[in-house]
Amino acid sequence: MAETNMTQQLLEDHKPVKKPLKETSGPVGQTASWGSRLFDGINYTLITLIAFTTILPFIYIVGASFATEYELTVRPMFLWPQDMSLDAYNYVFSSNKLMQGFGNSVFITVVGTLINLFFTVSFAYPLSKKKVRGRNFLLNMVIVSMFFSGGMIPGYLLISNWLGMKGSYWSVLLPGAISAYNMMIVKNFFAGLPQELEESAHIDGCNDLLTLIKIVLPLSLPVLATFGLFYAVGHWNSYFSAMIYLSNARDKWPLQVMLREIIITATMNPGDLAMMDPNFQEPPAQSVKMAVIVISTVPIMCVYPFLQKYFVKGVMVGALKG
Repeated sequence: MAETNMTQQLLEDHKPVKKPLKETSGPVGQTASWGSRLFDGINYTLITLIAFTTILPFIYIVGASFATEYELTVRPMFLWPQDMSLDAYNYVFSSNKLMQGFGNSVFITVVGTLINLFFTVSFAYPLSKKKVRGRNFLLNMVIVSMFFSGGMIPGYLLISNWLGMKGSYWSVLLPGAISAYNMMIVKNFFAGLPQELEESAHIDGCNDLLTLIKIVLPLSLPVLATFGLFYAVGHWNSYFSAMIYLSNARDKWPLQVMLREIIITATMNPGDLAMMDPNFQEPPAQSVKMAVIVISTVPIMCVYPFLQKYFVKGVMVGALKG
């Protein structure tokens, strides 16, 4: 009996002492320390300042588009004008061709994006399969095209003289039908999909085309939405190709070329314009530039909220797998 009591006493004496937990910012239920709270506060402050400096130029552009020419001259920086003026927007929308240019831009953006996605998927999916013959050769050709191009003059001669597409929408849609960089990332995404899914589809009787349509594409909505948005923004902002290849087809000019012409007209010498038009009134040159930026930016920004959930998921897909 005495030995039993002595053994229990020894076990109690050698029990590990439980020390109180320190205040950390660890799992739920533990209180964050003052250092951790200070660190988080500094981070939130810096992120807020960076976000504000990022959006500040756009706020200034919107405000300056409603300002008068005098206020833009005397006030170098402001967030909202003291005297509201719609002169810039009245001047921009006075052109009866502006809505036609807007419709042309929508057509080029939608059709061009569909063409881009079609060729990107059609090329990326076969290259993601190691069993395809000539795969390495084709990949090397794609990589070469990422570093070297034919140049602007050979491209112009090819499209205008040899293919005869100058003056048509195809001249601005087909030359950029596929981006090698985007195709490589989509190819990596396809290669990372589980092979068991495609094998199951083949067992059920699907060929490669049906497997792509019914299995691969539904799983690829994030990556397709992400690069579809990239392609759409590129088509919407593009003006150089249209300015070169559609110079003799004014009725097919996109919005960007129309706005460029409006800016050039607004910044011309008032004396020259007065000689051309007896009823000429000098346009607000500075605020017109700001209004043009707003008009050309806001429509494509309205697309982002509808694709945001796919964009967040797909912005990094395919970037890590070789």
